[in-house]
Amino acid sequence: MYASDALGDNEILVERYMDLVRRIAHHLLGRLPAAVQVQDLIQAGAMALLEAARQYNESRGASFETYAGIRIRGAMLDEVRRLDWAPRSANRTLRQIGDALRAVELRAGRAASAAEAAAELGVDLETYHDMLRKATEARIFSIEELVGPGEDAAESIPGDGADPAVECVRDGLREAVAAAIAALPEREQQVLSLYYDEELNLREIGEVLGVSESRVCQIHGQALARLRASLAEWSRGETAS
Repeated sequence: MYASDALGDNEILVERYMDLVRRIAHHLLGRLPAAVQVQDLIQAGAMALLEAARQYNESRGASFETYAGIRIRGAMLDEVRRLDWAPRSANRTLRQIGDALRAVELRAGRAASAAEAAAELGVDLETYHDMLRKATEARIFSIEELVGPGEDAAESIPGDGADPAVECVRDGLREAVAAAIAALPEREQQVLSLYYDEELNLREIGEVLGVSESRVCQIHGQALARLRASLAEWSRGETAS
């Protein structure tokens, strides 16, 4: 195949699958901070689609749509992280809430309620829910990010897996994440599963659970705060050892 023929084929693939870019962009938009613009996502996705068209090899087994979809979604999320829409206050607020939940739980020996966390922070329940909403709407999270800025054990450990000590810490983090999620109240586990595993947005999760989108946001935020506190504690323990 001549280079001009390959270029023409790439252009055809890009034109054919631009609707895929738009679908992914609009689906992700429901999971991202309000300041994110759909056109920014589409632009990043279009570039990823072009790159996917250039690199796709059908002999690897995956369909082009599957291959391109993964690349497009990843590029859009990378663009959001690059632009860093989240104010520093979002991380600070989530950390404060996590610390309050953890303090109550250490005293009570059980999962803290929203009312107890609010009391620990010295705010009323409405203010507490507003803090959760603002912190979670301001940014996107991966589970690894919950350890906290500068404390992300999995991302900060260099190497290709050849070092047994490195792999031990990586395995420890995975186990800590699994244990922290398993310790969450059932409703919070459901929301995380629907959000991260099923990739539903908050409105869709609300429809599944029969609650409002605002309520899902509160549950999601509280789950993230609990996880962040648990994983930060694990990270401090690893550092001390």
